[in-house]
Amino acid sequence: MPTPLPPLPETRFEIGFAAHLAVAARSAALLGPPMAAVTAACLRALRGGGKLLLFGNGGSAADAQHIASELTIGFGRRRGGIAALALTTDASALTAAGNDLGFEQVFARQVEALGRPGDVALGLTTSGRSPNVLAALRTARRAGLATIGWTGEAAAELRSLCDHVVAVPSCETPRIQEVHLLLGHILCGEIEQELDDDRPR
Repeated sequence: MPTPLPPLPETRFEIGFAAHLAVAARSAALLGPPMAAVTAACLRALRGGGKLLLFGNGGSAADAQHIASELTIGFGRRRGGIAALALTTDASALTAAGNDLGFEQVFARQVEALGRPGDVALGLTTSGRSPNVLAALRTARRAGLATIGWTGEAAAELRSLCDHVVAVPSCETPRIQEVHLLLGHILCGEIEQELDDDRPR
């Protein structure tokens, strides 16, 4: 009887997809209620004339910019602009704050300057520990903004600063960012649909 061949090793492609699908499945099972709360908070702000301020570092900065642009310009339908601003895009503000105040304050100072009661501050940090994101959420809370954190499963300090937390059930940064991007698209679609339904026909 021939000896059975050993299984072929998994490729990086297969490993990556398997890891993504596992985290996505856990997220689908857990994150519906917190995402509904986040969507409701954002809609309250926008319907009241407020805006969304989004911020994060590295890949999370890119996610903040992606979400803000989908809202201000358009996601899935033709409609007017929706007030959303990524605090990661103004090089002069970021470098001035970093130089004069310290990098921990690069988002907090912008929240102080631009945020108003009734706005939403949405901070993205996969670790839940980014000092500049936490500082901005503290500032937002003191200023009367609704505070939202998008993070991974290790986020104790972030939770104490947020009205709503969406914690992807993973500690792996790439997997968390992948789900954050999907959640961003879901949020944009929900906001767009709800605000469009508000329009008189």
